[in-house]
Amino acid sequence: MPEIICTTVYQFPELSDAAKEKARCWYRDLGPLDDWWDAVYEDFERVCEILGIRLKTSPVRLMGGGTRAKPSIWFSGFWSQGDGACYEGYWSHSKGAAARIRDYAPADATLHGIADRLQAIQRRNFYQLKAEASHRGRYYHEYTMSVDVTRDSPTWQPPTEDAEEGVIEALRDLARWLYRQLEAEYDHLTSDEAIEEGIIINGYTFTESGRRIG
Repeated sequence: MPEIICTTVYQFPELSDAAKEKARCWYRDLGPLDDWWDAVYEDFERVCEILGIRLKTSPVRLMGGGTRAKPSIWFSGFWSQGDGACYEGYWSHSKGAAARIRDYAPADATLHGIADRLQAIQRRNFYQLKAEASHRGRYYHEYTMSVDVTRDSPTWQPPTEDAEEGVIEALRDLARWLYRQLEAEYDHLTSDEAIEEGIIINGYTFTESGRRIG
């Protein structure tokens, strides 16, 4: 015959410290929500626009039958030595980028430095430089980005001697910046504070030992 078993359940704040840790581990194993990186990507797209980078895109089919343009941004992380982020796009001079990036991200010295370096290189080349960044291989980090730098000069002047290396390093530094933003967002979403907030908002209940019941 069926039996009725009564179990006392607890809200998260009612648990002991050891039970809370068990509950946090259970919730953390669920992982962040799908597409948790969307806000970071949106920020990165705006940064690229300011710096003069037009990201490449690919069509993605939507459930309703249409398509949307997905920016060519990738990352892997955050536990292996080869983890990182990369992107594909076209770069050209963006007037006032150094000032506009400071308006957009006033406290981000890394972005300020990237904008300043790109502007200085353009100035030495009469603002004629262009570059294309493409992804190569099956890994995702800044060194999987192949960057082709050219100068659109009406008199066929070549880029200055420092131009190619300077542009490549600046664009790769931007990929490094993106990876750090993604890592910071992931660390925030999986922090004890965020985990506890998610448990409480969802109203999960647990046994005295911290095993989830409902």
